[in-house]
Amino acid sequence: MEEEFRTSFTAEGKRSVSNPFESEDASFYVLVNDELQHSLWPSFIKVPDGWRVTFGEAGRQECLDHITANWTDMRPKSLADAMG
Repeated sequence: MEEEFRTSFTAEGKRSVSNPFESEDASFYVLVNDELQHSLWPSFIKVPDGWRVTFGEAGRQECLDHITANWTDMRPKSLADAMG
């Protein structure tokens, strides 16, 4: 069953989301796999097999900035290696 995520607003007018990957107030990690692909990952969720923490625990925007600065080649490592 596909989980449905909802956006709502608190009494203070702050956005509240049920998708933990979009929470502005949560702590995150930056994960990298063997193909050097990056992922933003909520810190309270177990890191999946095949991925390792390379940055964080930090705020969402700080992690996104780290990804932008460090993941400059979107090709999987195996493709980049094959292309020379």
